[in-house]
Amino acid sequence: QVQLVESGGGLVQAGGSLRLSCAASGRIISGYTMGWFRQAPGKERECVGAINRSGSMTYYADSVKGRFTISRDNAKNTVYLQMNSLKLEDTAVYYCAAASTSFFAIKTTPNEYESWGQGTQVTVSS
Repeated sequence: QVQLVESGGGLVQAGGSLRLSCAASGRIISGYTMGWFRQAPGKERECVGAINRSGSMTYYADSVKGRFTISRDNAKNTVYLQMNSLKLEDTAVYYCAAASTSFFAIKTTPNEYESWGQGTQVTVSS
């Protein structure tokens, strides 16, 4: 399995921006669909963004479309989540995850992913 470490979380005011990074080790991420998930207290873990192995296809949850951008740099073995126009409801622990897939496939549910990072807290304040 690939090991994943998230960074870049923190406290930000509503309307601000954060950029999350997910550094992978152990395996090269070009063999994986990568996803960003979040989980708020009392809520289920949800996929906010996913990107296929080539980077040619992305998925976004409706709640973050137009505000979040997922990207990957396979040469750096790193995945990013750029979060703009943050809202109070974006407060959650954000997780990076990897799923073994075919080249063009994309995955959006947690049980399809086999490797997870430890999570990074994002708190949006008013």
